[in-house]
Amino acid sequence: MALFTDEPLTAPSRRDRRSLAERIGWSALTVAIVVGILFALMPSPYVIEQPGPVYDTLGVAENADDEEVPLIEIPDETTYPTDGELNLLTVSVLGRPGQTPNWLEVLAAWFDRTRSVMPVESIFPPGISNEDRDAQNEAAMVDSQQDAIAAALAELGYEFPREVTVAGLLEGSPADGIIEDGDVIVSLDGTEVHSIRELQDAVREHGSDAPAQIELLRDGAPLTVEVTPISRNGVAVLGVGVRMHYEFPIDVELQLDNVGGPSAGMMFALGIVDKLTPGAMTGGEIVAGTGTIDSAGDVGAIGGIRQKLWGAERAGADWFLAPEANCDEVTGNVPDGITVFAVSTLDQARVIVEDLADGTVTGSYASCPAA
Repeated sequence: MALFTDEPLTAPSRRDRRSLAERIGWSALTVAIVVGILFALMPSPYVIEQPGPVYDTLGVAENADDEEVPLIEIPDETTYPTDGELNLLTVSVLGRPGQTPNWLEVLAAWFDRTRSVMPVESIFPPGISNEDRDAQNEAAMVDSQQDAIAAALAELGYEFPREVTVAGLLEGSPADGIIEDGDVIVSLDGTEVHSIRELQDAVREHGSDAPAQIELLRDGAPLTVEVTPISRNGVAVLGVGVRMHYEFPIDVELQLDNVGGPSAGMMFALGIVDKLTPGAMTGGEIVAGTGTIDSAGDVGAIGGIRQKLWGAERAGADWFLAPEANCDEVTGNVPDGITVFAVSTLDQARVIVEDLADGTVTGSYASCPAA
């Protein structure tokens, strides 16, 4: 049974309408906050580079068995007391595919000048597993350590074989069928090569217009062949993969676990030179640095130098040795209190460190400007 009334319905008061609007507003704000929090905690497509551990090549570090061992040990040779520090620097990466930082962590890193936000693909290329990447970095560190030993011993005047050995040919390369795996490249157009960089420089200087005379050792026997380099991306190349092979005259052991990549080469080489020469090279100074190195003592560019600068600052370093090729990344990112020298060879780095010890460093040295 329906009930009817002739009394009019009462309209909501202004206070009721305001209260309803406030409730709706607070509800919308609450939903927005919850959505924002959920979004902030979602994985991002980025990883974060930040300063990693610092290791003194003149000191000790823990090995895989949690034992302290010297980073550089030369068991059968006379070594000399050292002083100060020659610090190699590392970069830590927060995140990896499938485990990337959330947006809140990324936002914090964007406002932190000691860290860099990078697309995950720039650090972890697609198609390469984490295990393969770790193995590649470990192999690069092993090769870098061998190059550091070679560079240091060559700097100190030791004579020993430094062989540029063929380790693969590109399909369809001009050297295919002429050069073989295992061949040792002795010279190109009469210029001896004792490092990969020296070979690359010789090929580039020759160009891609005419055959190059290449002296090889194949199974120990000398052989001369002709190969015409091709131009790839505007650079003359032979189309061969090469790696270095050394026969060192003394035993040098380098130990550093859980660190990959080639960027420790220069600092390891300096540490070896310091241990094999009388007197403390640093004179008690704390010197940090980074850079790849080859057996000819050439220092090459590295990645993550901004984070390494801040790692040096945290380790108390006053001086920093940077590859000359990285100067454009250094400028504007130098922490207060650190002087950065630009170096391109091991010999330059050694002279600078020795002059720091003597207090005779002058403004004539190349530097990366702070700003």
